[in-house]
Amino acid sequence: MLSFWEENTFNHVDIAIVGAGITGLSTAISIKERAPHLKVLILERGIMPTGASTRNAGFACFGSLSEILDDIENFGKEKAHQLVQWRWQGLQLLKKRLGTKKTDYRNWGGFELIRESETHFLDRLPEINDMMEDIFETKIFSEKKGLIKKFGFRNIETVVQNTLEGQVDTGKMMYEMMLLAQKLGVMIWTNCLISKWRNDGDEIRVGLQDDYRGGFSLHAKKLVLCTNAFTENLLPKADLLPGRGIVMITKPIEGLKIKGSFHLDRGYFYFRNFGKRLIVGGGRNLDKEGETTTDFGLNQKIMDDLQYKLKNIILPGRKVEIEQNWSGIMAFGHDKMPLIKTIADHVYVAVRMGGMGVAIGSLVGKRVGEMVLDEAPEMTEKT
Repeated sequence: MLSFWEENTFNHVDIAIVGAGITGLSTAISIKERAPHLKVLILERGIMPTGASTRNAGFACFGSLSEILDDIENFGKEKAHQLVQWRWQGLQLLKKRLGTKKTDYRNWGGFELIRESETHFLDRLPEINDMMEDIFETKIFSEKKGLIKKFGFRNIETVVQNTLEGQVDTGKMMYEMMLLAQKLGVMIWTNCLISKWRNDGDEIRVGLQDDYRGGFSLHAKKLVLCTNAFTENLLPKADLLPGRGIVMITKPIEGLKIKGSFHLDRGYFYFRNFGKRLIVGGGRNLDKEGETTTDFGLNQKIMDDLQYKLKNIILPGRKVEIEQNWSGIMAFGHDKMPLIKTIADHVYVAVRMGGMGVAIGSLVGKRVGEMVLDEAPEMTEKT
């Protein structure tokens, strides 16, 4: 049971946000920036954020040439353009809030490795440059075949460069986001098991379970679900599917020439440098059914393929040792667009980052935060 003090001070909040990942933190930050007097609480089921926010490869990207072409084919030009625009805007918001030094944000550019069977992508490079010029005010993609020799790749026909792409230290980024949220007065409760939520009309009751206090209900005026792939636990009919992403990091590699963020196979395979190491990930397309899961496991078939590409395309002839493997859980929809909506009176959802949470998560959090306050203008007025 709760004490008198806990009940009166901690257990009644203006806005409760479920999920302490990039989107949840951005939602809280956005609300506090506009209405600093509100009591905002983030509930996180893990000791650290659960999902992909602290378990990704640290790419500050918005889409490679082949990925954008794939999106156009599947969803049309308008949605493909909007996705790139939102990702870019999200990255700018992230940098504005946190800066670049503390998060180790590096604008070393992005590079897509094009195999012989994929050279037809180059025919549409000018078209994509023209299509995206209103976002970037420059032509972002250019062919740089000479980079194959510079980086030492094998079994690659050419390289497409994107000078605007970057990379970030995921751990430092999330640490700084948490510090910013707390500086603004956001409370963060971790290791919170949320059993259910109920709309009582004038307030939302969130069922929590505590090892010492037992079960109790948190009272909130507004509830925002930023639980991404784990949303089904609280919203069973949510239009999303989980997707696991496997990541590995090598031991230090002497004389490593690779510097930047690299993509292959429509964005499904990726790698980047981290000091003298390489971070390699992806391969979900090799077993989409098996990777449609919220289980933090490792798929041996995919791990074998990642290591094959590492030793036969990226660093041929080099001895490379893997130091650590892990996986993160992402969320996808039918068209890659994030899901931002009101699902009931005073209840909102902001999920489905499509594997681009680093890029788009900050903007999605800002959008849902604005939605919460715009639908309740009285909350922005300090009483």
